[in-house]
Amino acid sequence: MTSESAGHLQRSSPLTRFILAPNPGPMSLDGTNSYVLSAAGQPGVVVVDPGPLDEPHLAALAGSGVVELVLVTHRHADHTAGAARLHQLTGAPVRAADPAHCHGGGAQLSDGEVIRAAGLDVTVLATPGHTSDSVCFHVPGDGPQGSVLTGDTILGRGTTMLDYPDGTLGDYLATLDRLEALGPATVLPAHGPALPSLGRVVKAYRAHRHERLAQIRAVLQRLGRDAAAADVADAVYADVDPSVRRAAEMSVAAQLHYLRGEADGAGAPARGR
Repeated sequence: MTSESAGHLQRSSPLTRFILAPNPGPMSLDGTNSYVLSAAGQPGVVVVDPGPLDEPHLAALAGSGVVELVLVTHRHADHTAGAARLHQLTGAPVRAADPAHCHGGGAQLSDGEVIRAAGLDVTVLATPGHTSDSVCFHVPGDGPQGSVLTGDTILGRGTTMLDYPDGTLGDYLATLDRLEALGPATVLPAHGPALPSLGRVVKAYRAHRHERLAQIRAVLQRLGRDAAAADVADAVYADVDPSVRRAAEMSVAAQLHYLRGEADGAGAPARGR
């Protein structure tokens, strides 16, 4: 998925296609992948993550089929800014876990809910951690292993930023456990390329998180238990690009919150949804 493919509908799995939004950047990689889901022979489609408020991009999504429903993985603007406008263009309701991002009478998403639209069954999975309202969408009929639209919970490249304090590491590690149970499902992320085997990707993500925790524990031994997130980030992310420095500090803050919860004997605290 490259910037040259922006604006064009491309196949991403047997039952999904995507249009790459023209919003590349340090946090959005090549841009937001707006997915279009439909069963074979069905005129109706479901759009997942409309992306930015960009008229050509939204027009391409509106023209991808008869849009029955729009779904949102989480609240960040690179996923939601175009949602209200896509509703205006298509009349389709917009549904999200956060009611602030529901439009056109769309109901708030519920964990475990099975949505039936465009000839498909789509299961909603609450997957907090990146943000408290993050959800993934499991499409079990999408190829032999099914697929999972992971939003920013799992990316096609790199690792996920935790938007602390809204997103917490305790929640995120629990989310990884939940996603690992889906095994070899195809990963359809909101940024970066599709990946095979969700279970394998989750193992790598978890290992990375524990490596970072070990690094931060070592830094705290030198700087003291109450060291500031910025000082810890200086040590752990010394070579990070300035464009993602704020994201690095938020991830450090999330990890400090987790570790200090362990040290206080309360266990790693998890934020309620």
